[in-house]
Formats: sequence, C-alpha cells, structure tokens
Amino acid sequence: MILLETSSASSHFIKNIVIEDLKSGKVDQIVTRFPPEPNGYLHIGHAKSILLNFELADEFKGRTNLRFDDTNPLKEDTEYVEAIKEDVAWLGYEWDGLFFASNYFEEMYSRAVLLIKKGLAFVDDLSADEIRLTRGTLTQPGQDSPHRNRSIEENLDLFARMRNGEFKDGEKVLRAKIDMSSPNINMRDPVIYRISHATHHNTGDKWCIYPMYAFAHPLEDAIEGVTHSICTLEFEDQRPFYDWVVAECEMEHQPRQYEFARLNITNTVMSKRFLKQLVDNKIVDAWDDPRMPTISGLRRKGYTPEAIRNFVRETGVAKSYSVADERMLEHFIREDLKLKAPRTMAVLRPLKVVITNYPEDQVEKLDAEINPENPEMGNRQIPFSREIYIEQDDFMENPPNKYFRLFPGNEVRLKNAYFIKCNDFIKDADGNVVEIHCTYDPETKSGSGFTGRKVKGTIHWVDAKHALPAEFRLFEPLILDEEKGDSDNFLEHINPNSLEVVHGFVEPNMKDAQAQDKYQIFRHGYFNVDSRLSKPDRLVYNRIVSLKSSFEL
Repeated sequence: MILLETSSASSHFIKNIVIEDLKSGKVDQIVTRFPPEPNGYLHIGHAKSILLNFELADEFKGRTNLRFDDTNPLKEDTEYVEAIKEDVAWLGYEWDGLFFASNYFEEMYSRAVLLIKKGLAFVDDLSADEIRLTRGTLTQPGQDSPHRNRSIEENLDLFARMRNGEFKDGEKVLRAKIDMSSPNINMRDPVIYRISHATHHNTGDKWCIYPMYAFAHPLEDAIEGVTHSICTLEFEDQRPFYDWVVAECEMEHQPRQYEFARLNITNTVMSKRFLKQLVDNKIVDAWDDPRMPTISGLRRKGYTPEAIRNFVRETGVAKSYSVADERMLEHFIREDLKLKAPRTMAVLRPLKVVITNYPEDQVEKLDAEINPENPEMGNRQIPFSREIYIEQDDFMENPPNKYFRLFPGNEVRLKNAYFIKCNDFIKDADGNVVEIHCTYDPETKSGSGFTGRKVKGTIHWVDAKHALPAEFRLFEPLILDEEKGDSDNFLEHINPNSLEVVHGFVEPNMKDAQAQDKYQIFRHGYFNVDSRLSKPDRLVYNRIVSLKSSFEL
C-alpha cells in the first residue's frame, strides 16, 4: 500500500482498540477494507472512511483492500466500479487487494446451505410486504412465518431450485432462523437471499439468486481475513447479526465490526440515493457536476486531494453525531492553493474603457507577479493598450459615500498599470452605461516609484485587444436549508440559483490553460479549468471558492 501522506486521522478510539489487539496477540497484522457498493459515485462522506481505513492500516504497517459489495445487480454498473477506483487513487491511496463480493458467491451459497443443514435458515414464501408486516415493532415482537418450520430436506430442495431459476422474482426468499421476539429487529429472521433474474456486471447470468448485503458483508470480511471491519454508526444495530453470521457460518477467521460517526456537512446531500435523484431528475448535469459533493464533482470543481484529506482529518473520528460547516472545507482548499495557484486577472461582466490619451496603435507589456505569496514562481507580462475591459460594478454614475472605484471625475489605479481618470461615458438606448472614456497619467506606472499623489481605489482589468473570451461558472449551495440535506423532502429545498453562468474575458496568458489548471483570479476567487466543458476555443472556468470567508478553525 502506498500512502502519500501520513496523519493522525486514526488517533481516536479505534486506534486504541488496534493497539490493544496487537499487544494482546489477537491479531498479527491489521487488515482493513474500504467496501463501497458500486451503485453510485463516491461522495465526500466516503472520503472519511477511505482515509480511516487506509491510514489506520498504514500506521500499523497493515494492509487495506478495496472491495466492491456488488450483491444487487439491479442497481450496480461497471461505470460506478471504475469511478470508485479512480476516486480512491486520486485521493492518494493504493489498495493491497482488489476484490468483489461476487468473487465469493459460490462460497456464500455453500455457507447458506450450511445454515439450512443446521436448522438456522428456511425458504419463505411470504412477500416482501408480508415479511415487513409480520416483523413487529420496537415494542412488539414479530410473528413466525407459516413456513418457518419446513424440514431441512424441503428447504435444501427449494433453495437449490431457487438457484436453478425455477421461481419468479419475489416468489421465495431464504431467511435466517434466529428469534422473532428479539429486541433487535435485525435478528428477527432477516432475509439472506432473494431471487433476481438480472444480469450481473461481473458474473453475467450465472446467478439468479443474490445474497443480501447484511449476510454477504461479514462473510466477505471473514474470507479476506479482515481484522477490523470499520463502518458508520447506522450499522451498529447490525453488529449482532454480523457476529451471528460469522459464527454460525463457521468461518475460520472472525473479524470484528467497529462503528464511527459518519461525516455530515451543512447544505449538503450525503446519500447516494438522494444524489442519484439529483442526476436522474436532471437537477445537475451528471455525477461529476461541480455542485455535487461527490469526489468526482469536487475534483471537477477544482478541489485538490490534499485539501480533502486535510479537511477530513480536521473533522476527526468519533462515535457521536456531528455536522461540519461547509466553510471548513472551503478553508482547506484556500489554504492549499494560496501558495500554488498562479494569480491572474479576468473580467466576468465586462465594461469597455477607452483611454483617450493613450496612443492608438501602441501596446506595451507590464510586469506582474505570478504569486506574491510565492515569489519563486516569478513574473508574467500583461499587454496594455488604448482599450481595456473592467468590471461593470467598478463604475457608478452616481456613487454612494465611500465608493472608491471609478466614477465621473474620480481617479483609480489599474492594477499593475497606471492611474486613470473618468472624464465621460456613453449609454445605450435603455440607459445602460456601455463605454467609459478616461485619461491616464504615464508617470504613475506601477513599479516606477511614483509618489506624487495617492488614490483610494485599485481595480482589475484586461486588455480588450488581446483578452480571451471565457465562460465562468459560479456556484452557490445546492440545498437552501442546511438542515435538509439528508431529509426525504430535500428536493423541496433545492436552490434554483445554485449555478450562474457569465461570460467575460481573461488575460492572454491563459491561452494554454489545461483542464484542472487552477488560478487565483484577482478579487473573484480561485478558479479551475473545467475538465468536461473547456476546449482551446472555449475556455470554461469553475469557481472553486471565493477569496475570503468568515470561517475560522
């Protein structure tokens, strides 16, 4: 296993358990696994599990497997398999073994037969709705199925016929025989096999019965020699059944399950089921839409693996439920990019400025730092000529008090260039200002040491003759109510303004910008070249994050 960075991500209660297990000799080597179901793309919440499993094993010189729990062919696809592999590798981790639950279908079947022979499983004819109705409640016991006392011989025959395809979907299931009066509903004769005449992405049409996740998962862990099966708190009530399966199926290796609180973030959907609804309902473009909290969406938006890892580490690992502020994630991408990202200027909502006393055919090159916080990155040159673009909101005809940008009679500095003074402006038929006329003072060139007078405002610009047209995609939270991200009615709280597309210009030095290149654009924020939409003749930038935030660690 290769780990790009070590950390204290596993410095919590699970780490203490591992230390005790190693000291006592219960285990010789730590083996963990990251076990996603290939029924969707990974989201930021999965990053917590990825880091925990990989870094825990790395800290104790163990191993981590990537295993796909592919037990439901109706919802799974090789597209998801490949996307998950790409995401794990992009985050900086390399698995020791790559496995699929479907690799073990034959052994799982034989273990189910063993349960039948031990009188601990039976074939049931009840429908899913009937099983649900007879399952009982938290205060009332369940009811035995009328088929619970079938003979071992009959159950073996029916289960074999289920495998041979003699029954329709839903006509029969195999249930564990445990205790219908158990206070833990998960122990009330749970279904462990169902019929599904569906083509599986890995096994094709070899099988028409498939194990349930809760039955398959502990068997997979045991087969692979996993020592610490780490999962989120919603599986805590499943732990007795997990242990029952391992014991009653007489598995040689006995892994143990440990739970931690999953990662929750404000204004964020953290459920693959809900995320799929966003994709299916075309509320977003795809799983990698930059508004999505998927790993691929964050990557396309411009987040770095370092920022995500540092964010997850900062949130910590505990047993108690908590919600992280989305601004914390934004904090870590700012911290990661501030020394890496080249600075540049862009105008998102352009307004033309004509510098009337600048020579018409003259073009000069002005020096600017690539990154003032990292001088080793050097300088760049910016063309400057008679016509430039500035932001529309950097000019006001009738400004309020303390407005220090451009207005009639006022003088401002053009960043890295000269002082300019507004003398006149032109409006269109609708009364909109469409062009400003200014004069410049050649003695005020940046870097010249001019101290004759001062101005209070500095604005950014791009040269109209050389600037490149560009599209900018600006994002707001997808969920308006920060508490509704994981509620069933979350679609009622979708932000209709989560995406704004504007068209402007960038400096000509951006002509060679490649997908996933990141820049800090003066005053606007950090931007990433979109990997799906951007082309040489159509530059598209996603805003990763604004420049400032009120959030503090």
